[in-house]
Amino acid sequence: MSQLTVNQTGDGPAILCRAIPIIRIFDRAKAVECYVDWLGFRINFEHQFEPNTPSYISITLNGMELHLSEHHGDASPGSRTLVEYPGIHEYHKTLMAKGYKYMRPGVEKAFWGAWEMAVIDPFHNRLTFFERIPE
Repeated sequence: MSQLTVNQTGDGPAILCRAIPIIRIFDRAKAVECYVDWLGFRINFEHQFEPNTPSYISITLNGMELHLSEHHGDASPGSRTLVEYPGIHEYHKTLMAKGYKYMRPGVEKAFWGAWEMAVIDPFHNRLTFFERIPE
């Protein structure tokens, strides 16, 4: 989840903060094939100022929201986003069953006490899904 509860003053109600990463893409169709068709995200909205201009897309998966942008000033290609994802082994099986021809990630035990699955999109952005290993 990309949510954090913070009480900035200590004497009032907690404030709920949420970060929404913007990920640079170069081709809408390739992005949809990867993020929607393979990874299972749902499109919330899309925006273009007019035909033949860059796309801006909001997607969600299990409460996590990402924005994908073809606009050159919105983000740098090659970013990395960490995604806490309970049930990573089941998610991995689901992804492998889809047979996406551009990516076959594995699940590995990380040195810091989590299972990790690194996914690289067609634009060299990395999503590292992780599930903490109970102590």
